[in-house]
Amino acid sequence: MDYREELMIKPGSKVKLADIDPGFHGRHESHEKAMPELGETLAEITGLQELLYAEKKHALLIVLQGIDAAGKDGVCWHVIRAMNPQGTAVTGFKQPSHEELAHDFLWRIHKKVPGLGQVGVFNRSHYEDVLVVRVHKLVPKHVWEMRYAAINAFEEGLTKAGVTIVKFFLYISKEEQLARFKKRLDDPARRWKISESDYSERELWDDYVAAYEAMLSNCSTKQARWYVLPSNHKWFRNLAASKIILETMRAMDLKAPAPSVDIDAIREKYHKAEEEG
Repeated sequence: MDYREELMIKPGSKVKLADIDPGFHGRHESHEKAMPELGETLAEITGLQELLYAEKKHALLIVLQGIDAAGKDGVCWHVIRAMNPQGTAVTGFKQPSHEELAHDFLWRIHKKVPGLGQVGVFNRSHYEDVLVVRVHKLVPKHVWEMRYAAINAFEEGLTKAGVTIVKFFLYISKEEQLARFKKRLDDPARRWKISESDYSERELWDDYVAAYEAMLSNCSTKQARWYVLPSNHKWFRNLAASKIILETMRAMDLKAPAPSVDIDAIREKYHKAEEEG
């Protein structure tokens, strides 16, 4: 199955999340049956990321947004772990600092964009400025409405500079979210994840859905498409994310760079050293 086609938000389309099943799990029926494919996919990602790092002609930016408890951290742990940390950076964007608020909303984002040869992962991102800011009315409507165009222009500029952008919206049902909150409460090892805002933000579910739909509708573009990952099943979320990342990296046509030294001369020195013991 080509998850890029199945889960992509087509540019210009109007998104209604009610039309998307957060429990969708593709052709696999269980975590156990999906594991072999996930393992093979992650192994190929590892090899391609090594080529990306060596070639230094491309960069990859993976953006993760999602409803609370949808699994942004889970994707980082189960999918991004396939990549060498030397060429990968994960950035979590929290509330902006006083310094960041003194600049335009993209200022703090641009500094964390991966350079050529690197993979960058945004755990939350510049899209917080059309999500939380909108729902909590932190800026007037005309301000956040203008940000869609600013984001699209920003991402287009990045792609022209060699950055390939993949954006994932992790989507779970309201019932699944509540079940995950309960697991955090019941499991001492997970209680550190509990936040005071978990339940207060849940009361704004419909407002967030409207904001997510606008984000997906306005900012899935030819140069930076959004993918909605049905995430009620964590294993499917991880499989779908990894398959889309793999297909994206395959499309980069990555190749090992030519050696920077005279291989024959180096080989001759090796043989001489071998003979001399």
